[in-house]
Amino acid sequence: MSLITWAYKLSEDTLAEPLPRRWAHVQGVARRARELRPLFSERDAEVLEAAAVLHDIGYAPALATTGFHPLDGARFLRDQVQADERVVSLVAHHSFALLEAEERGLRDELETEFDLERPELVDAMVFCDMTTTPDGCVTSIRARVSEIQDRYGPGELVTRFIKRATPGIHAAADRVEARLAATRAVAIAQPM
Repeated sequence: MSLITWAYKLSEDTLAEPLPRRWAHVQGVARRARELRPLFSERDAEVLEAAAVLHDIGYAPALATTGFHPLDGARFLRDQVQADERVVSLVAHHSFALLEAEERGLRDELETEFDLERPELVDAMVFCDMTTTPDGCVTSIRARVSEIQDRYGPGELVTRFIKRATPGIHAAADRVEARLAATRAVAIAQPM
């Protein structure tokens, strides 16, 4: 079974029934990851898509031990035989998780237990997650950040975190979009 096939099956088995909206979101994030394939080697693209469909697995009620889904999900995945270390790292650190971990008093645990993946893949994971609605549709960064703030409300931990992370989210998306534009320009310039 390929890494991607395994990731989809595990994500569906874990999220689809208890959290159908979350399952829709991760499928949308994975579709965004497939759109970024031209930016990466075959192996990196596979790692990104697998991480995309698994990034919110820590929300599953059966896995939520700390209440911080990147850490809970990465710990669960680390114990899976077929899990790829790089996928686990992307899940652990997706979408500026270190900032939220800090808000929760879990930064040391997250940093100690899980390495950061290469910046290009971290940026791509942020881009995919933060341009996908909770229902799995494509959206803008601005709309997604606003939706998160509205969902959690003023003064809540996640709202504080997302406000701190917003400049980094925009910067990561800008880097991904610049790489996409450069890739398209090269493709157009190549003779047929």
